[in-house]
Amino acid sequence: MTTRRNFIRKAGLVGAATLAAPSIARAQEAIKWRFQTYAGSALGEHVTKPVIDYINTAANGELEIELFYADQIVPTGELFQALQRGTIDGVHSDDDSMASPTPLQQFGGYFPFATKHILDVPVLFNQYGLKEIWEEEYAKVGVKWLSAAGQDPCNFNTTKEITSVADLDGLRLYTFPTAGRFLTQFGVVPVNIPYEDAEVAVQTGELDGMAWSGITEDYTVGWADVTDYFLTNNISGAWIGSWFVNEERWADLPEHLKAIVMAATEAGHTYRNQWYWGGEAALRANGDKLQLRSVPANEWAEVENAAKVFWEEVAQEGEVHQKVVNIFKEYNAVINQAGAPYNFE
Repeated sequence: MTTRRNFIRKAGLVGAATLAAPSIARAQEAIKWRFQTYAGSALGEHVTKPVIDYINTAANGELEIELFYADQIVPTGELFQALQRGTIDGVHSDDDSMASPTPLQQFGGYFPFATKHILDVPVLFNQYGLKEIWEEEYAKVGVKWLSAAGQDPCNFNTTKEITSVADLDGLRLYTFPTAGRFLTQFGVVPVNIPYEDAEVAVQTGELDGMAWSGITEDYTVGWADVTDYFLTNNISGAWIGSWFVNEERWADLPEHLKAIVMAATEAGHTYRNQWYWGGEAALRANGDKLQLRSVPANEWAEVENAAKVFWEEVAQEGEVHQKVVNIFKEYNAVINQAGAPYNFE
C-alpha cells in the first residue's frame, strides 16, 4: 500500500507539473507578399488598397502584403512577367495593360462595347462562363487568376471639344492597347506612356486627353484639372479587371488565408461597384471642372457598328477568341431584348 500510495502521489505531482507548465508558443514567421496595382496612388486608394488593408487586418499577422502602385516595381506592361517569375506576388490589373500572353489579353480592360455598365462584368463571369475560361487560360501559363470585376466606363476627357465622330480625328489620347487599336479607324492616335506621366503630358501638349476612364477617375486622379471636356458617349460600359497571384505563392498559402484573400477581393468588388456608380452620376450632375459634351446617338451608332466588325475580326484570331466573343454576343442579345435599364434605352 505504501508503495502504491507513493506511486500515485508521484504520478500526481508529475501530472500537475505538466499541466501547470507554461506553454511556449513559437510565433510563425509572417508570409510576406509584394503586390502591385495598375493604378496610381490616388486611384489605388479606392480600387486596390481597401482589399490589401482587409487582408492585412483579417490575416492577424500571418500574411502581410505590401502594396505598390503603378510602375513602382516594374512598368505596368511587364506586370505579367514579373508575376510569373515571382518578382511580385500579386497583381491587380486588366489583361490588356499588363500584356497578358494569353488569348484573353485584349478582352480585359475595355473591349469595345462588350458591356454597358459595371454589373455586366460579374454577370458575364459568374453566369455566362467567362470565369471558367479565365481560370483555364491562366492555369496554362502558371498564374493563379482569382477574380474579375467591373469598374467605370471608357469615356473621353479632352482639351478639345468633341461633338461629332469627326472630332476624334487626330486626337492624341492616352488609352488602352485594344481600345487604341479600335479607335485608330476614327483617326485617334493612341499614345503609350507611364500612367503617372499622363497628366503632365496633357499640360505639355503631348496629349489631347484620355480615353481611359469615366468621370470618377478624372476627378480623383487630377485629370479633370488639366482637361476641359467630358464626352458622355463611351466605347465600353465597364472596365474588366482581375486579381492575380503567383501560382507557387498561392499553392503555399494555407486554406484559411486563401479564404481571407478571396473574401477581401469580393468585398473590394462591392466597394468599387458603389464608388464608381455613385461617382459617375454625382460628378456629371454636380462636377464643376469638366464641361459635358455628347455626340448624337444616331451618329455615335457609327462607332457602335464598327465595334461589331471589330468583334468579328478578333473572333477569327483563335478558338478562345471565338468563344469569348460568342459569350459577349449572347449576353448583349439578352440585355438588348430585356430593354431598359439593362440596355440604357
